[in-house]
Amino acid sequence: MLYAIVDIETTGSYALGNGITEIAIVIHDGERVLHVYETLVNPQRHIPLFIQSLTGISNEMVVNAPTFDEIAAQVYELLQNKIFVAHNVNFDYSFVKHHLSEAGYELNLRKLCTVRLARKIVPGLKHYNLGKLCHHLEINHNNHHRAGGDALATSDLFAYLVARDSEEVIASMLKGRNSEQYLPPNVPIEQLDSLPPSPGVYYFYDVRGKIIYVGKALNLKKRVKSHFSNNKAGKQKQDFLRDIYRISFKPCATELMAHILESVEIRKLWPLHNRSQKGYLPQFGLFAYEDQLGYMRLAIEKNKNHFKPLYTFNTIIEGHHWLRQMITEFELCPRLCNMAKSADCENGIDATGCTGTCGANIDPAFYNERVKDAVNWIQTHLPTFILLDQGLTAEEQSCILIRNGNIYGMGYIKEERLLNDLDKLQAELEPLQDNDYIRNLVYKHAAEYPEKCISFNLDARN
Repeated sequence: MLYAIVDIETTGSYALGNGITEIAIVIHDGERVLHVYETLVNPQRHIPLFIQSLTGISNEMVVNAPTFDEIAAQVYELLQNKIFVAHNVNFDYSFVKHHLSEAGYELNLRKLCTVRLARKIVPGLKHYNLGKLCHHLEINHNNHHRAGGDALATSDLFAYLVARDSEEVIASMLKGRNSEQYLPPNVPIEQLDSLPPSPGVYYFYDVRGKIIYVGKALNLKKRVKSHFSNNKAGKQKQDFLRDIYRISFKPCATELMAHILESVEIRKLWPLHNRSQKGYLPQFGLFAYEDQLGYMRLAIEKNKNHFKPLYTFNTIIEGHHWLRQMITEFELCPRLCNMAKSADCENGIDATGCTGTCGANIDPAFYNERVKDAVNWIQTHLPTFILLDQGLTAEEQSCILIRNGNIYGMGYIKEERLLNDLDKLQAELEPLQDNDYIRNLVYKHAAEYPEKCISFNLDARN
C-alpha cells in the first residue's frame, strides 16, 4: 500500500474562490519516503498580504511558475492508486480535488488525516497542530508553512504513527466508508457514534465551547453524518467544517418536537452558522389605539419593535380576514378599523350595517365597548387544544399546549388527569415563547392528525 502525503499553500481558506500557490506530494510506503514532488504554482490571482507574510510566497515568486492546469496531469498520476494523507486532510483534499476537476480530472481516493490519527495513537496532548505536534514528538520540522517543509514533516509524523499503531487504527480508518475520513479533524468519532438513530436536536461547538450551529433531525446519527459526507469547495462549507470541535444532542420523542426545539434554540442562541429562522418574525399584527376624538381604532399593520400587537399573522390577508369578521360580528366602523378611507366607507369593505359611527354620531365610550367586546371575542375564538403523541418512553406521552391561539409549553406527561386541568398541565410543561413559526408548525400538524388533538371550549374552562 502506498501513500501520497500532500501539503499545499493557497490564497485563501476555501477552494471555490482561491488558488493553490505551492504543492508538495511525498510518496511513502508507511516506513520511508520513495519520491518527493514539489513546485510553486501560479494561482492566477493576487496573493493576500497576510498570506504572503505567513508563507513567504509572494506574487513575484509565482509569476513564472506553472499554473495548476499545466501540472494537473502529473499531480493526478502521482495520486492515483494511493491513500491521500494530509494534516487536516479534508482541507488539502478539497483544494486538490476541486482544481483537478477544473482541469478535467476526477479525484476519488481514500483519505487519512494525521490530526485524527495522532489523537488516537498519541492521545492526551494539548495541541495537535503540525508544528507543536512535531516539537512534542521531536520530529524535525523545517520550513514551516511551505508545502515541501510541511509535507516532509507530515511524512515523518506519519511514519512515527504507523510504527506505533498497535491497535490498527489506520486499518480501521480505511475500512469501507469510515466516518473518520469525513469528520472535521477535531471532532471525536465517539461523539458521532453516540448519536441515536432517533429524533432530536444536535449542537455543534467551536474550540471555545460556544454553540455555532443547531439542527433538527428525524434520525440524529444519519443527519449529523450528512453534514460531513461531502466536502464542498465553497467558503461557507469549509468555514463550517473548520469551526466544529464538539457535538452534543437532546433527544425528542417526535420530529415535530425536534422542529420546535430547534426553532427555540436558534432564537435563543443565535448560532454563527445558522442562516434560517434568524430573520423569521411574524409580519403583521392586530393593533388597537385611541384616536384624538377618543375612538378606539383597530388596524392590521406590519409589526413594530415598540408596540405589542393583540395578535400576530403571517400575512395581511389572514389579518384582514379576522378583522372583517370582527367588523361584521360587532358592527364596528370599517373606517375606524382602517378598512375604508372615506368618511362614508364607500371606498372600503362593504359597509352594510354601518350605524354612522364614521361621522362620530355614536358616543366614543359606547363604541369603544364594542371594540373591547370584539377583542375579547377574537381571544375566545382562537383555538385551545392539547396535541398528544408518543413519549420518549412507553410510560409517557409528549404534549404540546396551545391556549387562546398561542403556544404555551411542550414536554412529557405520565398522568392523564393533568389533561383535565389546563393550568396544572401548563405548570408541568417547559414554557415556550410564542412565535408564528412554531405556532404554524403545530397548527399544520394538528390539521393533519386531528386524532392526536384534545380541544377545549374556552368559555367553559377559562
